[in-house]
Amino acid sequence: MSPDDYCQQKTAQSGSSFYYSFLFLPPERRRAITALYAFCREVDDTVDECTDESIARIKLAWWRKEISAMYAGGQTHPVTQALAPHLQVYDLKEEHLQAIIDGMEMDLNQTRYLDYAALNKYCWHVASVVGILSASIFGVTNPQTLQFAEKLGLAFQLTNIIRDVGEDARKGRIYLPINELQQFNVTAAEILNAKHTDKFEKLMAFQIARAQTVYDEAFALLPREDRRAQRPGLMMSAIYRTLLTEVEADGYHVLQHRISLTPIRKLWLAWKTYVRG
Repeated sequence: MSPDDYCQQKTAQSGSSFYYSFLFLPPERRRAITALYAFCREVDDTVDECTDESIARIKLAWWRKEISAMYAGGQTHPVTQALAPHLQVYDLKEEHLQAIIDGMEMDLNQTRYLDYAALNKYCWHVASVVGILSASIFGVTNPQTLQFAEKLGLAFQLTNIIRDVGEDARKGRIYLPINELQQFNVTAAEILNAKHTDKFEKLMAFQIARAQTVYDEAFALLPREDRRAQRPGLMMSAIYRTLLTEVEADGYHVLQHRISLTPIRKLWLAWKTYVRG
């Protein structure tokens, strides 16, 4: 199996909505973004699938060294072998890839966030940086496009947090800011025990409204000249904003089950956005 084939398999198996936006890219850009996404999956799985925290830290440390080695031409992993040819072409910076690893390590260091500012810092590492790297691969002529990508990454992560409240709680994690739980009189114990209440519904309505606002703020930053190149991000937005609508329609029952869209619906939303340009 070639490094590109490894990354393609890793991406397809994840079932992520991102996969559908990659399908419409030219081959070289598609290989680059697939390698980047495979890297994100590798380091994320290191934390999520490793039951021994010390082993997870060792693996993340290995990835730090592997990323540094890649920039020196000494990559050994299939993902870094696939990613290496694209570093200079798309100006992918080592500091950004290392920042993603920092974000994954944050999951080993804490399971709560005091306020939105603290959560925003976490989101920057695990999502906004990914947005910046992705936008660079898609094509940037105006530097403001990177601000769009950074903000869009935040919107995506806020959507993930909303969708995965119950799943994260079963892992002992709560990403909803503590002061916002207090604002709506929702306790951590209620979330950890999957207790759905009217108060929880109001909390989630607040979270969705904020996420939708962040999407709007991101779109306002996208320069017209880069809109066509950044269509993959717009495709993802169409999918994720539809997901937020589904969460609302389901009565915010994210504690009991994970709400998702079918593959065919994701593909339809991506295609419709692509056609509209």
